[in-house]
Amino acid sequence: MSTDKFRDCIEACIRCAHACEHCAQSCLRESDVTPMAACIQTDRDCAEACWMAAAFMSRGSLFIEEVCDVCAKICDACAAECEKHEMDHCQKCAEACRRCAHECRTMSGVHA
Repeated sequence: MSTDKFRDCIEACIRCAHACEHCAQSCLRESDVTPMAACIQTDRDCAEACWMAAAFMSRGSLFIEEVCDVCAKICDACAAECEKHEMDHCQKCAEACRRCAHECRTMSGVHA
């Protein structure tokens, strides 16, 4: 099975995972980390979901639709959390999460 049709979604997942990893690390460097705990946790969950979705699509798994649907939901949650914070890294992460959620929903066939 050719995975070319997944290219845009794979790329969005990888960009999102990178943004989430960067955001989590940047949050850990804030002077007061405590208010950032939920952001850090959500960033890490989202990055892991994005890496997994990219891997499933890269190998043409039978479970791509289900994994992409879950990834989109996690991306939405991460974007909502990051949007609560004014830091540039959080805002950039939220944007990457929204783009990834859109691509994953397109891939999974869920447009809600």
